[in-house]
Amino acid sequence: MMTLSALLLRVFAPFAVGYFLSFLFRAVNAVLAPELLRDLGMGPSALGLLTATYFIAFASFQLPLGVLLDRFGPRRVEAALLMVAAVGAFSFARAETLGQLIVGRALIGLGVSACLMAAFKAYTQWFASEQWPLVNGFQMAAGGLGALAATSPVQWLLPWTGWRGIFLGLALFTLLVAGLVFFLVPERETAGKGERFRDQLRGIGEVFVSPDFWRIAPLTALSQATLFAVQGLWASPWLKEVGRLEPEAVVAMLFWIALAMVAGFVGLGGLAARLQRWGVPVRVSALAGMVLFMAMQLLLLVGPAAWATPLWLGFGFFGTSGILAYAALAQGFPVHLSGRVSTAVNLLVFVAAFAGQWAIGVIVGWWPQPGQGQFAAAGLRAGFAFMLVCQAAALAWFVLAGRKRMRGGGTIPAG
Repeated sequence: MMTLSALLLRVFAPFAVGYFLSFLFRAVNAVLAPELLRDLGMGPSALGLLTATYFIAFASFQLPLGVLLDRFGPRRVEAALLMVAAVGAFSFARAETLGQLIVGRALIGLGVSACLMAAFKAYTQWFASEQWPLVNGFQMAAGGLGALAATSPVQWLLPWTGWRGIFLGLALFTLLVAGLVFFLVPERETAGKGERFRDQLRGIGEVFVSPDFWRIAPLTALSQATLFAVQGLWASPWLKEVGRLEPEAVVAMLFWIALAMVAGFVGLGGLAARLQRWGVPVRVSALAGMVLFMAMQLLLLVGPAAWATPLWLGFGFFGTSGILAYAALAQGFPVHLSGRVSTAVNLLVFVAAFAGQWAIGVIVGWWPQPGQGQFAAAGLRAGFAFMLVCQAAALAWFVLAGRKRMRGGGTIPAG
């Protein structure tokens, strides 16, 4: 058995760098949006579709990804897929039309689709179960650092490289990360390696027929989708059009939101692990955080402008709470299904993120644009309100499904 320091160096660090890269790809369009709008003349709906393509490509591979992770292990699967992401970044950098950009963005989404799930799978193999919420939180913090890198550093590089140069550099960095994962992460026999393909598919069915899965998964998916859709694209137009910030101030605020996310991933993961030792289930911590996340959104919509900065920081911090539900659900299933549990949740998250990011763009497009590259403040408010209503509906389902199970005599795992 490896020491903790060896685990951190050879297991945690490579997967953390991979997720850093994944989140950088996910969030970079928020800063590059003005450049893309100017170069290609896109409207809000096209911009939303382009950026959201990452999510639908990501989501489309989640179910086969779960089978591959449980059969071949996280090391080989992630390293191979990162090669696809490198091709996508290169294609995006060379694209001349919206269609070519969409293809490149889709390859990126497909290529980084294992960066979180492979890490979660590896952590279930190498770390004790009581450490999962904390180590998952640090993994997500690495993603938050990627979101940080997608703000001020990208803005600083833009005058020197342009958005095409940014993606060429990301293609090279992706190849480097693929090598780190493949050559540094140790191999470990997976519990599902000997399963027949039919049995692996049956394992997916076990997850999707679980009432407990369907009780919490919709709220988790919509909470995370809102964070990804807004932080990855629509926070920038909101800060500009609703918050009336100058471009430099917008990038600075995106930086602070990403920093709040890092704090949330680490702080909430550590808090959930400690509360679990005191008898508080992880799903209770996750639910409380997601409700507070909704409160931040509501106050952004109706609160005074003077509250904007702390509310956006709260948005970033509490928006990370949905990730706690991954650990809660994984604890309710056998370890050999852990990859399929996480990818099942992730499928819903990224389908919802695709739909939400595009839907906000469609809703914003219902209002006339004040000018090229500008969006109506009322449209942005309507788009954000739509996402909040969806989360409220999922919260209502969580409560009602719990009451129904209690009336039926069912038990609700503590998770």
